[in-house]
Amino acid sequence: MVLKREGVIFLLGIAALAAVVAVLFLASATNAEPVRLVVRFFGLYGYLFLSVATLITPFLKEVTQTFGKPFLKVHHSFSIMGIVFITLHPVFNAIERLSLSVFIPNFSSWDTFWRLAGRPAFILFYIAVFAAVLRAKAPKYWRTFHALMYVVLLFGIVHANLIGTDFENFGVMLIYNALFAAALAAFALKRYRKHLMKKDAAVF
Repeated sequence: MVLKREGVIFLLGIAALAAVVAVLFLASATNAEPVRLVVRFFGLYGYLFLSVATLITPFLKEVTQTFGKPFLKVHHSFSIMGIVFITLHPVFNAIERLSLSVFIPNFSSWDTFWRLAGRPAFILFYIAVFAAVLRAKAPKYWRTFHALMYVVLLFGIVHANLIGTDFENFGVMLIYNALFAAALAAFALKRYRKHLMKKDAAVF
């Protein structure tokens, strides 16, 4: 199977979105320290690629036909980029601060928890990742833990809206909140399609 026109358009759309984010990012990067810029860069692109990987999950058949490859190969391509970037985000934050506290959730207050929600999000993120890795060994349970990725996206977007430097830019804020809303819509569509499949199976 070969990459279809729709697949090319989709990839060009992602590339265009990534380019827009880069332009908006660079517009506010003039006076920032290099390590701080790296932290922000990895956070932005990690969330972008994880969102894309999540958005395509309701469309297994369509993705396979459009890209000419098994769905999981396409899904994993976006996921791996997201995993790498989102992992490096707190790693460089820890390097910048010379502290491992950036990996420890802070429950000192409701406001502080959500401002630093990236910390618990990182833990849940790797639980979701390892659930996918162990899918063959735990076929009954892996989906439940892998679904934590939606919680990760929630925690991440709240964290970014509250303290993200780049979210002071209206364009960035709009793009990423739209990505989160689209991820929620994808989740709802995925559940609805499964409901229809179960309903049809019950009829027959």
